[in-house]
Amino acid sequence: MTQAYLIGGGIGSLASAAHLIRDGGFKGSEIHILEAAGINGGSMDGSGSPAQDYVIRGGRMFNFSYLCTYELLGFIPSLTDPSKTVLQEFESFNAENKTHAQARLVRGGQIVANTDRMGFDAHDRLDMAQIVGSSEVALGRKRIDECFQPHFFETNFWLMWCTMFAFQPWHSAVEFKRYLHRFMHEFPRINTLAGVDRSPYNQYDSVILPIETWLRAQGVNFRQACVVEDIQFKPTPGEVTAERLLLREQGQAKALAVNPGDLVFMTNGSMTAAASIGSHEQAPPLNTEKTPEWALWEKIARNRRDFGTPGTFCDHVDESFWESFTVTCRDPLFLQLIEDFSGNSAGTGALVTLADSNWLMSFVIAKQPHFINQPADIQVFWGYGLFPNRPGNFVAKPMGECSGAEILQELLGHLRLREHEDKVLKTCRCVPVKLPYITAEFLLREAHDRPAVVPAGSTNFAFVSQFCEQPKDVVFTVEYSVRAAQAAVYTLLRLNKKSPEVYNATTDPSVMLDALKTFMR
Repeated sequence: MTQAYLIGGGIGSLASAAHLIRDGGFKGSEIHILEAAGINGGSMDGSGSPAQDYVIRGGRMFNFSYLCTYELLGFIPSLTDPSKTVLQEFESFNAENKTHAQARLVRGGQIVANTDRMGFDAHDRLDMAQIVGSSEVALGRKRIDECFQPHFFETNFWLMWCTMFAFQPWHSAVEFKRYLHRFMHEFPRINTLAGVDRSPYNQYDSVILPIETWLRAQGVNFRQACVVEDIQFKPTPGEVTAERLLLREQGQAKALAVNPGDLVFMTNGSMTAAASIGSHEQAPPLNTEKTPEWALWEKIARNRRDFGTPGTFCDHVDESFWESFTVTCRDPLFLQLIEDFSGNSAGTGALVTLADSNWLMSFVIAKQPHFINQPADIQVFWGYGLFPNRPGNFVAKPMGECSGAEILQELLGHLRLREHEDKVLKTCRCVPVKLPYITAEFLLREAHDRPAVVPAGSTNFAFVSQFCEQPKDVVFTVEYSVRAAQAAVYTLLRLNKKSPEVYNATTDPSVMLDALKTFMR
């Protein structure tokens, strides 16, 4: 009986399992998801309860161009209405809750007017045209700030683009170029984010939980506290065949034979690995330990060029680290103040970026409730800072050294709401999270640093993550992991099926015309 072993319980593995069942004819009982943690979902998380503080490490946006993701959600039943799919649930929610930010940028405590103007000068436009038209080979290991003049990083466009996607000036110009091609259709509405789809709840409750529930109903085996420490491969030159998994399950060392015909899917690396959670009273520590997701990749890639170069992504924490925060409000005052300031009720706005924040802090108020178990008298919102090592404007210390209360003080200062500080700090609790590898996938790299989804010569082994190579598509998206999962299943099973082509906005003349008009504003 053919078995499939999926290392990691994130969206890549869950999507792989779903497609093995739907497209590959696997029974659920033939699929085993091996997850080191006690919960599945990987980087698509959300936790907490009314009695505790809620925590969301990161946020994920959705878009109509996520063809693979929406195909997956199109056959997963909704948890609230089994007659509907999760995709139909998404569509209904977004039809009823239109996004149109009225306070995309804030400076000096005031909403920045005319954010529909990108702020480019002639040199910026020339540089943009050049990077859009350059090949990835020509860009090589260039940083974004090697492709533009300093003025570019002061434009409205950069402030909105970099906070929407979490780019830093030192990140890869190749990844920036891919995003320009992939999301050029969003240029004309980048100041309102009207093209962004939202999930009804946080991404764990809205995406992970329905998929996991469906997989469990199919009989998929979920093995928690199961750390795969090594993979032994057949020592045949030019062939990639996994033969044995060495693991530690519930603390017990085990060896699991991979028999002929069995498949192995591996999530290599993790953007939320080693995340450390602080509290309202205490800043989180910076944890740079090599967690199982990174340690296993490093072990199997040693002396193997075809398995990529994990150190390219996990050995530069100073360039991949930022900090997020989740605020739990037990009084409606703070949310009401923000709604009054922004002109957006909860769920109708988008990222509010504090353009003059030393931390480059942004936050977003989602439709409430944001958790399935969230009572009506509690509100939750999320934010993050791209520069946590810089001192604050109102709190004279780096964000990374701040407690949740101090982050709230900084936010209140930027919104000119410090007269409400005492009540807000008493009724709201802020939980900061340090994320050492959160933008590791954007770091400078060579073409071979990310392995192929299915390495050359592979008979039974594939990578499904943000750190495998998929030409044209963009990392740091749910779509990237789901596309990898589809490619792995279709290739290893030799199915006569392909994923949809990567959406490329630059091939649509009307999109390009609208983008050109935006460039000239």
